[in-house]
Amino acid sequence: MSKSSKWAVIIVAVVIIIAVAVGLRKPKEEIAEVPPESLKAAMVTDVGGLGDESFNDAAYKGLKEAEEKLGFEITVVESKKMDDYEPNLRSLGDQDTDISWAIGFLLTDAVDTVASEYPDLKFGLIDSVVEQPNVASATFKEEEGSFLLGVIAAKMTKTGTVGFVGGMEVPVIEHFDAGFHAGVRAADPNVKVLRGYTGKFDDPAKGKEVALAQFNQGADIIFHASGACGLGVIEAAKEQGEGYWAMGVDSCQHHLAPDNVMSCMMKRVDVAVFDITERVKDETFEPTHYVFGLAENGVGTCDKTSDHVPEEILDEVEKYREMIVNGDIVVPASYTELEAFTPPAA
Repeated sequence: MSKSSKWAVIIVAVVIIIAVAVGLRKPKEEIAEVPPESLKAAMVTDVGGLGDESFNDAAYKGLKEAEEKLGFEITVVESKKMDDYEPNLRSLGDQDTDISWAIGFLLTDAVDTVASEYPDLKFGLIDSVVEQPNVASATFKEEEGSFLLGVIAAKMTKTGTVGFVGGMEVPVIEHFDAGFHAGVRAADPNVKVLRGYTGKFDDPAKGKEVALAQFNQGADIIFHASGACGLGVIEAAKEQGEGYWAMGVDSCQHHLAPDNVMSCMMKRVDVAVFDITERVKDETFEPTHYVFGLAENGVGTCDKTSDHVPEEILDEVEKYREMIVNGDIVVPASYTELEAFTPPAA
């Protein structure tokens, strides 16, 4: 065999050996990427339910924002009666919901019970406090925002009489009531304030009935803190016509009667729900008590207020707001505190 032929055989042999070695090598396993599971956030409404244009809808707005901005998978469970609260929350626990929101103080006992049954899951509670290692509670200084509406009502009334319509007579509604009365007193102590309660949060017809009674007694502006009952208060003002006003609560309710809703006390339940839900994703969730007042932009007046309230009155409202934030005015949050309240001049 010639020298060149020998080299050819050697080269072919080497190529065959390399090919066999490559063929015998175990192919690298491809690991399919599994997308991370979406976090779950949910809420249980109080009996007012979605569509109240107020408290529950504000919470839902925050939940939707968590879906759109943070990628949460969301669920809403509506409560038809108070006995639904506990089983509704428990159903969310059974679904391994990362954070389950209970919307309203009426769900306090249900949260206390169910949170202890699901210690590895997180819960959020609006308008009350439960001290458990997996519960974040959010409350608001409703009295501070309501004070500002009281100032507006006292300055805007033509009859010298304004009204307040509450839902159930419970501490959180007392905050609205006392704050509104204090604001009226600060702006004009000669203005009379009528007070009425519906005894519930889910009956617009009852809200309308109480509001009409106050209009018939001379009120021309009525502030409500009554959940879905407030839809009836707004309807009553609309039926009374020009010169009769409702003041909404929790969300901006101006669109329900643009010519008869003077202002609204914004209670940023949506902000609380979103902010604390975001902490679940960021792994910074803390089982603590969060408080939202004027200083935290958790309460205030709606942007549409300027549609009906003159600038000079809004300037005065701003002065009162600054005094509250600075601590120069401590707004009463109860009837007892209201009795002792003497406001400084703005």
